Amino acid sequence: MLTIYGVYRSRASRVYWMAEELGLAFQSVPVLQARRLAEPLSAEAPLNTHSPDFIAVNPMAQIPSIRDGNFVMHESLAINLYLARKHGGPLSGQTVEEDGLLTMWTVWAASQVEPLTVKIVLTYDNGLENSEGGQQTIAVSCRSLRRPLAVLENHLAGRQWIVGDRFTVADLNLAEVLRYAQTEEALFQAHPNIKAWIERCQSRPAYKAMQAARAKEPIEV
Repeated sequence: MLTIYGVYRSRASRVYWMAEELGLAFQSVPVLQARRLAEPLSAEAPLNTHSPDFIAVNPMAQIPSIRDGNFVMHESLAINLYLARKHGGPLSGQTVEEDGLLTMWTVWAASQVEPLTVKIVLTYDNGLENSEGGQQTIAVSCRSLRRPLAVLENHLAGRQWIVGDRFTVADLNLAEVLRYAQTEEALFQAHPNIKAWIERCQSRPAYKAMQAARAKEPIEV
């Protein structure tokens, strides 16, 4: 059985969504981010990214990780590409060319988009969105997103999905990266193709199942 290490309120959310899309049975092992705990190495601390038991799984001390049989893997977006390729179906590439495009858009999301969107979400997570520094961080990130979002907006003109004529792992990975910026409604209002596309992604039953599980997790520890 597939084991997913990580809480839903983390990048593990995208792996949980993927497992739901594929209809996979999985075991969830909640692993908290150490930064959320005052003393992550104390004997009373819940399992977290600095816990020796988790370090044995992922020496990089980051979530998510998976164990699939005897195979262990890290990095959420790469995990999803692996799961799509292993289990096949419409979420995976149907040709070598499609497989290349799924990888291309996923790497693009990780390199060109997520470094900016994660600054936005962390500003809110740290309660700094109304501070002068926080507002500056959000503003700079939004300005920097203009070019990559313009590329995606143009790509989605006349298309429902990123690759081919169906929802794929590329849509899931990119939608999760962009979710970090959805607090900034003006960004999406300015890009109607992206706004409609992410609404399609987030209307899927598997996404809603992931979000329902995420909502049950406490925000504070």
